[in-house]
Amino acid sequence: MNISIIIPLYNEEESLPELISWINKVMLAHQYTYEVIMIDDGSTDSSWKVINQLKAENSSVRGIKFRRNYGKSAALNVGFEAANGEVVITMDADLQDSPDEIPVLYKRIKEEGYDLVSGWKKKRYDPITKTIPTKLFNAATRKMSGIHLNDFNCGLKAYRKDVIKTIEVYGEMHRYIPVIAKWAGFKKIGEQVVEHRARKYGVTKFGLSRFINGFLDLLSIFFVGKFGKRPMHFFGAIGVLSFFLGMIMTLWIIGVKLYHVWAHIPYKREITEQPLFYLALVAIILGSQMFLAGFVAELVTRNAPERNAYLIESEI
Repeated sequence: MNISIIIPLYNEEESLPELISWINKVMLAHQYTYEVIMIDDGSTDSSWKVINQLKAENSSVRGIKFRRNYGKSAALNVGFEAANGEVVITMDADLQDSPDEIPVLYKRIKEEGYDLVSGWKKKRYDPITKTIPTKLFNAATRKMSGIHLNDFNCGLKAYRKDVIKTIEVYGEMHRYIPVIAKWAGFKKIGEQVVEHRARKYGVTKFGLSRFINGFLDLLSIFFVGKFGKRPMHFFGAIGVLSFFLGMIMTLWIIGVKLYHVWAHIPYKREITEQPLFYLALVAIILGSQMFLAGFVAELVTRNAPERNAYLIESEI
């Protein structure tokens, strides 16, 4: 099978027939063998009924329905597990992503050898309340990941099958799939300018809570990708630095006190009356706790079954 198209959706009953018809037209024009996997993320409208009707009309359509709303990342992860195509395309169900972009994305994976190609909606039709936070997230992700993409959160992406069978997506991490892929060892990541269309049906599912969740997930990806197998290097380094900083401040306080005693210089302030004393105390306690946290985390990871599980690209 050439292409698997994964479409997560939530309350998109009006757009689904037009979307599937459009996809089928593009696939037939280019003679691709394909499957469309639609993941109903606990819709409360008639989306699942529509999917059943589309399945009856087109054998290439598959449907998966969640009992409740889990989020886009969960839907994508389940879709990745179910996909069988050599190239996997993800796209939104609201008709803002154009199926006409699929052939170009497919060729960049198959002919140019990319592991992942992310769409870039250079001209957007989203409200400013969505575009400005998106730009901030993109800038922060570029800085932290070193991946030079303009639009990490574009729903229209293409993947080699190996990529989607290797990575795991959860929380709000669908925003950072290129970062997850990079940490998994897939380095050839590209970008393709794609058309962004104005929403035709329904309303956006975008919420303010995604700002906080998205930022926390970015920190999680960065930490797990860099220190997941060696947490002591993170916690231990901070702990040792904080502990020795506290010890230096303590020795300074004691040294100043002893100097005044030996030189018979009046020293009116008690050690415990100095702000530096409390800073030193906090630094020592914090350093000890961070070191112990790293030690415990190291013990946990040593007992993890996947500790020595590494991704092997080829073997002869």
